[in-house]
Amino acid sequence: MRKLRWRLETAIFILFSFVISLIPNRIALFLGNMLGRLLFNLLKRRRKIAIDNITATLPFLQGCEGWNPAHGTAQAIARRTFENLGRSLVEDCKIYHGRGSHIIDNVQFRGLEHYENALAKNKGVAFITAHCGNWEVMALSFGVRIKELSVVARRQDNAYLNNVLEKIRSGYGNRIIYKHGALKPMIAEFRKNNIVGVLVDQAVMPDEGVLVEFLGRNCWTTKLPTVISRKTGVPLIPAFVHREGDSHVVQFYPEIEPDLEKEGDDGVRTDTAALLSVLEDYIVRYPDQWYWIHNRWKRVP
Repeated sequence: MRKLRWRLETAIFILFSFVISLIPNRIALFLGNMLGRLLFNLLKRRRKIAIDNITATLPFLQGCEGWNPAHGTAQAIARRTFENLGRSLVEDCKIYHGRGSHIIDNVQFRGLEHYENALAKNKGVAFITAHCGNWEVMALSFGVRIKELSVVARRQDNAYLNNVLEKIRSGYGNRIIYKHGALKPMIAEFRKNNIVGVLVDQAVMPDEGVLVEFLGRNCWTTKLPTVISRKTGVPLIPAFVHREGDSHVVQFYPEIEPDLEKEGDDGVRTDTAALLSVLEDYIVRYPDQWYWIHNRWKRVP
């Protein structure tokens, strides 16, 4: 029965995404926006998680340089977060079915010199990123226009859907490194001076991460990229994507170098906190483009 359900879910996804891909771009984005609003009203549990997360974080955000009061209330930010996810969904549908070249072609890359300087060290590059803007567009556009890369990701529970998504992404030159057992393939990519993208904004189990402050509250964060960087010297380059109108901007930041005055867990914790501080700066400026619907602070007293 499980395999039958998986096949049915995959067939629905393929059919839905194909239909969406046929709709003209401006109409599709409008429908994506409406879909986001619909999901905001229907997904009560996820809506509550988003609003609760933003409400608890607002005092921190409001005290940061660059915060704009026009971002509004927690509920307004949460609603726009769902709208962004709706627009991202229809864009991804177009790209998946080969009708999104205009989306990829219109992506702007800023701060590429930080990536180029890191690549010149011949130790590979770790892109430190998060579920921001349309993160799928960021990865696929970079793979098409700059250089193919691998992305560390969680394997989908639905094996058939997982295979479909993997095939689509590989068609744009990118590869998937699955989270379980990711250490060895990541190091192998770095030794070939390749690029690996790592998401650092998801809650992990305590034995997989370190406890650091993020948006004013402690959370468990993966220690994988900082541990690898300290062992191999691979440069850590934060990179996030945001929307500007109907296009996307990928911003690369300067390399986060390890604090060699600190060793062991203290050093890993310090380096990880430095990575998250760049993401905090992004969220201050684009609060409705981060993935608030995830319980980022779970398993913390």
